[in-house]
Amino acid sequence: MSRWKAAAIHLSISILIGLLAVALIFGVWYPPPYSHAAGADHLVLVLLCVDAVLGPTLTLIVYRHGKKGMRFDLVVIAVLQVCAFSYGLHVVTGSRPAFIVAAVDRFVMVAANELEAADLAKGREPQFRSLSWTGPRIVYAQRPENRTDRNDLLFSGADGKDLEKFPRYYVDYTAHAASLLERAIPLDKVHDTPAAHALLDAWLLDHSHARADVVWLPLVARRDDMTMLLDRSTGEVLGALPIDPW
Repeated sequence: MSRWKAAAIHLSISILIGLLAVALIFGVWYPPPYSHAAGADHLVLVLLCVDAVLGPTLTLIVYRHGKKGMRFDLVVIAVLQVCAFSYGLHVVTGSRPAFIVAAVDRFVMVAANELEAADLAKGREPQFRSLSWTGPRIVYAQRPENRTDRNDLLFSGADGKDLEKFPRYYVDYTAHAASLLERAIPLDKVHDTPAAHALLDAWLLDHSHARADVVWLPLVARRDDMTMLLDRSTGEVLGALPIDPW
């Protein structure tokens, strides 16, 4: 077997594993419409480059038919590739969106690695004390009524850890969606650009919603902010579009 054939076989196996990882990432951990906003496409690109380049390239360099110790060399390459791929998956899973938190006048996408274990353990309900592996949970963050807690939150927010990073303030979204509607914005105030209107018109047509029945609020995410669409009457989350809300 030539080194090119060996590298091609290695590349085929790597691509197959990579495709399975892509299906898992976009289908389960970073479901649409939040994939791009959470940076999944960038993470997947890095992961696939490591998977498809590292192992096959090393095989192409070291493989020689009949070479003494060739099996050991291939095992070392495989171990290196598995370690690199495992680390990449660890980064991907740590950055997955765990909660979409409604707070005051916006939604905030909170990644798994942005929540501390001690804070997570203080969640009011069991579903707020664990990190989802099947896409983010939509919750509402209720501001504390106690003055001491409010002051602590104020100082914490100044350090970059705001209301949405504290699961002890999470409550059921449905029960509190009405308060968001007081600050929701009509669709005619979405960014006045042809691209934004085209996206919005296509979404309304696909989902059979009248423009007057839908309002929006900003969705703040790690990579790109989005426009979160809500039912005007109930506050139900209908979807999100890659339109700059600012």
